[in-house]
Amino acid sequence: MTHNLLKINWHHWLERWDAQQSGYLPYREERFQIMLDAIAHLLPESFTAIDLACGPGAISQRLLNRFPQANCIAIDYDPVLLAIGQGVLGAMGDRLRWIEADLTQDDWLEQMGDTQVDAVLTTTALHWLPIDRLVYLYQKLGQVLRPSGVFLNGDHLYFPPHLATIQRLAKAVQAQQEEQAFSERNQEDWQQWWQAIEQEADLKALLTERHRRFQPRFTEHEPTLVIHEAALQEAGFREVSTIWQRFDDRILMAVR
Repeated sequence: MTHNLLKINWHHWLERWDAQQSGYLPYREERFQIMLDAIAHLLPESFTAIDLACGPGAISQRLLNRFPQANCIAIDYDPVLLAIGQGVLGAMGDRLRWIEADLTQDDWLEQMGDTQVDAVLTTTALHWLPIDRLVYLYQKLGQVLRPSGVFLNGDHLYFPPHLATIQRLAKAVQAQQEEQAFSERNQEDWQQWWQAIEQEADLKALLTERHRRFQPRFTEHEPTLVIHEAALQEAGFREVSTIWQRFDDRILMAVR
Protein backbone atom coordinates (compact mmCIF):
# COMPACT_ATOMS: atom_id res chain seq x y z
CA MET A 1 0.00 0.00 0.00
CA THR A 2 1.10 3.56 -0.66
CA HIS A 3 1.85 5.93 2.21
CA ASN A 4 -1.49 7.75 1.67
CA LEU A 5 -3.48 4.52 1.97
CA LEU A 6 -1.69 3.61 5.19
CA LYS A 7 -3.19 6.73 6.82
CA ILE A 8 -6.79 5.57 6.27
CA ASN A 9 -8.77 4.14 9.20
CA TRP A 10 -9.75 0.90 7.47
CA HIS A 11 -11.40 -0.54 10.59
CA HIS A 12 -13.79 2.44 10.67
CA TRP A 13 -14.95 1.84 7.10
CA LEU A 14 -15.31 -1.91 7.61
CA GLU A 15 -17.45 -1.41 10.73
CA ARG A 16 -19.69 1.00 8.82
CA TRP A 17 -19.87 -1.46 5.90
CA ASP A 18 -20.98 -4.31 8.18
CA ALA A 19 -23.56 -2.05 9.83
CA GLN A 20 -25.17 -0.95 6.55
CA GLN A 21 -25.17 -4.50 5.22
CA SER A 22 -27.03 -5.67 8.32
CA GLY A 23 -29.77 -3.17 7.49
CA TYR A 24 -30.48 -5.07 4.28
CA LEU A 25 -29.79 -8.46 5.85
CA PRO A 26 -30.98 -8.69 9.48
CA TYR A 27 -29.96 -12.38 9.56
CA ARG A 28 -26.56 -11.79 7.96
CA GLU A 29 -24.52 -13.19 10.85
CA GLU A 30 -26.80 -16.21 11.19
CA ARG A 31 -26.33 -16.87 7.47
CA PHE A 32 -22.53 -16.72 7.84
CA GLN A 33 -22.70 -19.06 10.84
CA ILE A 34 -24.80 -21.65 9.01
CA MET A 35 -22.40 -21.62 6.05
CA LEU A 36 -19.42 -22.17 8.35
CA ASP A 37 -21.32 -24.86 10.27
CA ALA A 38 -21.76 -26.73 6.97
CA ILE A 39 -18.03 -26.44 6.28
CA ALA A 40 -17.23 -27.71 9.79
CA HIS A 41 -19.31 -30.84 9.23
CA LEU A 42 -18.16 -31.59 5.69
CA LEU A 43 -14.47 -30.69 5.45
CA PRO A 44 -11.32 -31.71 7.36
CA GLU A 45 -9.68 -29.19 9.70
CA SER A 46 -7.17 -28.21 7.02
CA PHE A 47 -8.73 -27.01 3.75
CA THR A 48 -8.60 -24.26 1.14
CA ALA A 49 -11.63 -22.10 0.33
CA ILE A 50 -12.45 -19.30 -2.09
CA ASP A 51 -14.29 -16.21 -0.84
CA LEU A 52 -15.92 -15.38 -4.18
CA ALA A 53 -16.85 -11.75 -4.89
CA CYS A 54 -15.43 -11.15 -1.44
CA GLY A 55 -15.92 -7.40 -1.03
CA PRO A 56 -13.95 -6.40 2.08
CA GLY A 57 -13.53 -10.06 3.08
CA ALA A 58 -16.47 -10.74 5.41
CA ILE A 59 -16.39 -14.48 4.74
CA SER A 60 -12.57 -14.69 4.77
CA GLN A 61 -12.39 -13.00 8.16
CA ARG A 62 -15.00 -15.22 9.78
CA LEU A 63 -13.80 -18.43 8.13
CA LEU A 64 -10.12 -18.01 9.03
CA ASN A 65 -10.96 -16.98 12.60
CA ARG A 66 -13.09 -20.09 13.06
CA PHE A 67 -10.80 -22.57 11.25
CA PRO A 68 -7.16 -21.92 12.28
CA GLN A 69 -5.76 -24.52 9.86
CA ALA A 70 -7.68 -23.27 6.82
CA ASN A 71 -6.48 -21.11 3.93
CA CYS A 72 -8.58 -18.74 1.87
CA ILE A 73 -8.39 -17.00 -1.51
CA ALA A 74 -10.45 -13.79 -1.65
CA ILE A 75 -11.47 -12.65 -5.15
CA ASP A 76 -13.15 -9.38 -6.14
CA TYR A 77 -12.98 -6.64 -8.77
CA ASP A 78 -13.85 -3.65 -6.56
CA PRO A 79 -10.56 -1.90 -5.74
CA VAL A 80 -12.04 0.10 -2.85
CA LEU A 81 -13.59 -2.87 -1.03
CA LEU A 82 -10.44 -4.91 -1.63
CA ALA A 83 -8.33 -2.12 -0.13
CA ILE A 84 -10.53 -2.10 2.99
CA GLY A 85 -10.26 -5.87 3.35
CA GLN A 86 -6.51 -5.87 2.88
CA GLY A 87 -6.12 -2.87 5.19
CA VAL A 88 -7.98 -4.64 8.02
CA LEU A 89 -7.08 -8.30 7.49
CA GLY A 90 -3.76 -8.26 5.65
CA ALA A 91 -2.69 -11.82 4.88
CA MET A 92 -3.90 -13.27 8.22
CA GLY A 93 -0.61 -15.03 8.84
CA ASP A 94 -0.10 -15.99 5.17
CA ARG A 95 -3.39 -17.88 5.17
CA LEU A 96 -5.27 -15.27 3.10
CA ARG A 97 -4.45 -14.47 -0.52
CA TRP A 98 -6.16 -11.63 -2.37
CA ILE A 99 -6.92 -11.70 -6.10
CA GLU A 100 -8.16 -8.59 -7.93
CA ALA A 101 -10.03 -9.89 -10.96
CA ASP A 102 -13.26 -9.62 -12.95
CA LEU A 103 -15.43 -12.71 -12.43
CA THR A 104 -17.03 -12.24 -15.84
CA GLN A 105 -13.61 -12.86 -17.43
CA ASP A 106 -11.09 -15.67 -17.04
CA ASP A 107 -8.28 -13.65 -15.43
CA TRP A 108 -9.23 -14.89 -11.93
CA LEU A 109 -8.75 -18.45 -13.17
CA GLU A 110 -5.37 -17.53 -14.65
CA GLN A 111 -4.30 -16.01 -11.32
CA MET A 112 -5.47 -19.16 -9.53
CA GLY A 113 -3.21 -21.25 -11.77
CA ASP A 114 -3.55 -24.97 -11.07
CA THR A 115 -4.92 -24.38 -7.57
CA GLN A 116 -7.88 -26.53 -6.66
CA VAL A 117 -10.01 -25.82 -3.61
CA ASP A 118 -12.30 -27.65 -1.21
CA ALA A 119 -14.99 -25.00 -0.87
CA VAL A 120 -16.31 -21.85 -2.55
CA LEU A 121 -18.40 -19.44 -0.47
CA THR A 122 -20.15 -16.28 -1.61
CA THR A 123 -22.81 -13.96 -0.20
CA THR A 124 -24.96 -11.14 -1.57
CA ALA A 125 -22.91 -10.88 -4.74
CA LEU A 126 -23.76 -13.07 -7.71
CA HIS A 127 -27.09 -11.30 -8.39
CA TRP A 128 -25.02 -8.67 -10.23
CA LEU A 129 -24.12 -11.18 -12.95
CA PRO A 130 -26.24 -11.56 -16.10
CA ILE A 131 -27.59 -15.10 -16.41
CA ASP A 132 -25.18 -16.14 -19.19
CA ARG A 133 -22.18 -15.05 -17.09
CA LEU A 134 -23.59 -16.78 -14.01
CA VAL A 135 -23.93 -20.04 -15.95
CA TYR A 136 -20.37 -19.65 -17.24
CA LEU A 137 -19.03 -18.92 -13.74
CA TYR A 138 -20.68 -22.06 -12.34
CA GLN A 139 -19.05 -24.11 -15.13
CA LYS A 140 -15.65 -22.77 -14.05
CA LEU A 141 -16.34 -23.43 -10.36
CA GLY A 142 -17.04 -27.03 -11.30
CA GLN A 143 -13.45 -27.20 -12.58
CA VAL A 144 -11.83 -25.41 -9.63
CA LEU A 145 -13.55 -27.43 -6.89
CA ARG A 146 -12.18 -30.84 -5.98
CA PRO A 147 -14.53 -33.85 -6.17
CA SER A 148 -16.91 -33.69 -3.15
CA GLY A 149 -16.06 -29.99 -2.81
CA VAL A 150 -18.80 -27.66 -1.57
CA PHE A 151 -20.29 -24.46 -3.01
CA LEU A 152 -22.34 -22.20 -0.72
CA ASN A 153 -24.21 -19.13 -1.97
CA GLY A 154 -26.06 -16.92 0.52
CA ASP A 155 -28.30 -14.43 -1.27
CA HIS A 156 -31.85 -13.43 -2.13
CA LEU A 157 -32.68 -16.21 -4.58
CA TYR A 158 -36.11 -15.37 -5.82
CA PHE A 159 -39.23 -17.46 -6.14
CA PRO A 160 -40.30 -18.12 -9.76
CA PRO A 161 -43.01 -15.98 -11.42
CA HIS A 162 -45.66 -18.72 -11.27
CA LEU A 163 -45.49 -18.47 -7.45
CA ALA A 164 -46.67 -14.88 -7.66
CA THR A 165 -48.26 -14.62 -4.19
CA ILE A 166 -45.25 -16.15 -2.45
CA GLN A 167 -42.87 -13.99 -4.49
CA ARG A 168 -44.85 -10.87 -3.57
CA LEU A 169 -44.84 -11.85 0.12
CA ALA A 170 -41.06 -12.35 0.17
CA LYS A 171 -40.42 -8.99 -1.48
CA ALA A 172 -42.84 -7.25 0.90
CA VAL A 173 -41.02 -8.70 3.91
CA GLN A 174 -37.66 -7.57 2.47
CA ALA A 175 -39.01 -4.06 1.82
CA GLN A 176 -40.40 -3.87 5.38
CA GLN A 177 -37.05 -4.92 6.88
CA GLU A 178 -35.26 -2.20 4.91
CA GLU A 179 -37.88 0.39 5.86
CA GLN A 180 -37.38 -0.44 9.55
CA ALA A 181 -33.60 -0.24 9.26
CA PHE A 182 -33.18 2.85 7.14
CA SER A 183 -36.23 4.97 7.91
CA GLU A 184 -37.24 4.03 11.45
CA ARG A 185 -33.79 3.32 12.92
CA ASN A 186 -32.04 5.74 10.55
CA GLN A 187 -29.20 3.35 9.70
CA GLU A 188 -26.74 4.31 7.00
CA ASP A 189 -27.68 2.65 3.72
CA TRP A 190 -25.54 1.45 0.80
CA GLN A 191 -25.76 4.71 -1.14
CA GLN A 192 -24.98 6.85 1.92
CA TRP A 193 -21.98 4.66 2.74
CA TRP A 194 -20.54 5.18 -0.74
CA GLN A 195 -21.26 8.91 -0.61
CA ALA A 196 -19.33 9.08 2.68
CA ILE A 197 -16.30 7.15 1.50
CA GLU A 198 -16.17 9.30 -1.67
CA GLN A 199 -15.05 12.10 0.68
CA GLU A 200 -11.92 10.14 1.67
CA ALA A 201 -9.33 12.15 -0.27
CA ASP A 202 -6.62 9.49 -0.05
CA LEU A 203 -8.91 7.04 -1.85
CA LYS A 204 -9.46 9.27 -4.88
CA ALA A 205 -7.42 7.14 -7.30
CA LEU A 206 -9.10 3.90 -6.22
CA LEU A 207 -12.56 5.47 -6.36
CA THR A 208 -11.89 6.77 -9.86
CA GLU A 209 -10.79 3.30 -10.96
CA ARG A 210 -13.89 1.80 -9.38
CA HIS A 211 -16.14 4.15 -11.36
CA ARG A 212 -14.30 3.21 -14.54
CA ARG A 213 -14.83 -0.49 -13.93
CA PHE A 214 -18.45 -0.51 -12.82
CA GLN A 215 -20.25 2.50 -14.25
CA PRO A 216 -21.31 0.84 -17.51
CA ARG A 217 -22.74 -2.28 -15.90
CA PHE A 218 -24.31 -1.54 -12.54
CA THR A 219 -27.48 -3.45 -13.39
CA GLU A 220 -28.97 -5.79 -10.85
CA HIS A 221 -30.38 -9.04 -12.20
CA GLU A 222 -32.83 -11.36 -10.51
CA PRO A 223 -32.02 -14.95 -11.43
CA THR A 224 -34.56 -17.13 -9.64
CA LEU A 225 -33.63 -20.07 -7.46
CA VAL A 226 -34.46 -22.56 -10.23
CA ILE A 227 -31.98 -20.88 -12.59
CA HIS A 228 -29.18 -21.20 -10.02
CA GLU A 229 -30.10 -24.82 -9.36
CA ALA A 230 -30.23 -25.74 -13.04
CA ALA A 231 -26.94 -23.96 -13.80
CA LEU A 232 -25.16 -25.78 -10.98
CA GLN A 233 -26.52 -29.15 -12.04
CA GLU A 234 -25.46 -28.44 -15.62
CA ALA A 235 -21.97 -27.61 -14.30
CA GLY A 236 -21.66 -31.10 -12.83
CA PHE A 237 -22.70 -30.59 -9.21
CA ARG A 238 -24.41 -33.79 -8.07
CA GLU A 239 -26.39 -32.43 -5.12
CA VAL A 240 -28.00 -28.98 -5.14
CA SER A 241 -30.46 -27.70 -2.53
CA THR A 242 -31.37 -24.89 -0.14
CA ILE A 243 -30.03 -25.63 3.38
CA TRP A 244 -31.28 -22.45 5.14
CA GLN A 245 -34.02 -20.02 4.27
CA ARG A 246 -35.97 -16.98 5.49
CA PHE A 247 -38.47 -16.19 2.74
CA ASP A 248 -36.23 -15.73 -0.34
CA ASP A 249 -33.03 -15.09 1.66
CA ARG A 250 -31.36 -18.48 1.33
CA ILE A 251 -28.19 -20.48 1.44
CA LEU A 252 -27.97 -22.63 -1.67
CA MET A 253 -25.52 -25.51 -1.33
CA ALA A 254 -24.07 -27.62 -4.12
CA VAL A 255 -21.78 -30.64 -3.81
CA ARG A 256 -19.32 -31.37 -6.60
